[in-house]
Parts: sequence; C-alpha cells; structure tokens
Amino acid sequence: MVETKELPQTRRPSGLQLGFMVFVILAVLTAAEFMFAFFLNAWPLMALMAFLKGGLVLNYYMHFPRLFQADKDENRESFSYKLTTNRLGLWFFMLSDAFIFGGLLVSRFNLLALTRPQLNQFMGLTITTVLLISSFFANRAEVSMEQGNRRQAIISLSITIILGLAFLATVLFVEWRIAPFGPGDGVQGAVFYSMTGFHAFHVLTGIFFLSIVLRNLIRQRYSAEKHWGLEAAIVYWHFIDVVWIFFYPALYLIGTLPH
Repeated sequence: MVETKELPQTRRPSGLQLGFMVFVILAVLTAAEFMFAFFLNAWPLMALMAFLKGGLVLNYYMHFPRLFQADKDENRESFSYKLTTNRLGLWFFMLSDAFIFGGLLVSRFNLLALTRPQLNQFMGLTITTVLLISSFFANRAEVSMEQGNRRQAIISLSITIILGLAFLATVLFVEWRIAPFGPGDGVQGAVFYSMTGFHAFHVLTGIFFLSIVLRNLIRQRYSAEKHWGLEAAIVYWHFIDVVWIFFYPALYLIGTLPH
C-alpha cells in the first residue's frame, strides 16, 4: 500500500493577531502617504492609500462582510434575528452620516482645488496616529470580549477612550490654536474648521458611547455570545476613524500651499 502523507494544516491567525496585522498595515500605509506628500506630492497615490486604508478598516475592523451573512432563524424574537436587523440599522445610520462627511470632503476640493490649508503636517500625522492606535485597541476590546476575556476588554476599551480624549483635546486646544487662520478667515478657515469641527463632534459622541459601554462591561452586562452594545459602539468608533482616514490627506497632504 502506498502511504499518503497528510498535508500540514495552515493555521489561521487569531482575531487578536489579525487585528494587529491590520494595524501594522495601516501604520505603514499612513507613513507611505506622509512620505508621498513630502517627496512626490502625487495626490493620486495619496488618494489610493486612503482608499486602501478605508477598505481595510471596513472589512476587518467594522466587519462589513457580516451584513451579508444569512440569518437562518425566522423567529423575530430571537437574539440572532435582532442582531442582524440591528447591524443593518447601524449601517444605514452611518451611511446617512457619511453623506454629510462626503459633502464636506467635496466642498473642500471644490473650494480649494489642489491647494491645501497651511497646517502643521507633523501635528496632523500625530493626531492621525493617535486615532489609528485607538482603533487598534477598540478592535482588541471587541475580540477579547468575543473570546470571553472581560478583563482585557475593559483595559483595551479604557485605552481607546483615553486616546479618543487625547485626539479631541489635541484638535481643540492645540491644532485649532496654532492654525494660522480663524473660522472666519476666508475659505481655508471655513473648510478647516467645518471639517475638523464636525468630525470632533462625532469623536465626542463616540467617547460618550464607549463610556456607557465600558460601564456596562464593568457591570458584566455582556457575554462572549451576546455583546451587541459593545460591537455597535466599536463599529461606530471605526466609522469615525474611516472618516478621518480621508479627511487627513485632504486637509494636510494633498495639494500645494497657496501663494
């Protein structure tokens, strides 16, 4: 008899490992985006980087493919049925919000074309890095809860909130103060403060949302099987991150300074 050798099974990365890998890719793409702005000033490449990063967050952190998972449970009172409809409701809400952010983004290029506001690029990179790290810990909190590790979920979610507060404080009390123009100083001021202000408001609401979820998490109101509140808050936080992924190059990188 001819012996058949079993092929070694390839180990798939765990949720925590996959989350870290996605974060590393996002960090590399952000660094490449920053370098493209300095040495090439090639806006198509920077736009491509933004779409790649947004796609990664949508697919892996926001679990977009889950929307297409068929729900076999026809009982409308079951948790799985409610989970499916809740996910659809959340995504429709974020889609409606995305139209407003999209309008601001279109306004930026319509009003400023391929010139950009005179902003501190290193400050833009810093706050972008803070927000990306917060998304990594948000994903870590969700995956930890899925694995039943409540303690790690609490720690990771707490770090996410702290980083969100750091992002918000830096934008409001540092970036807005050092900007060489005010909200009423021409088109640049109107574009910059409208985009960052509307995004900062969503960061604030996201922090409130995450804080409520953290309280419920500490009170043991979520389990590995049922933690929709945690998932919803974190998906919303990643949505805020995706918005900034496009706002960051639009404000800080793409275009030349006005003469």
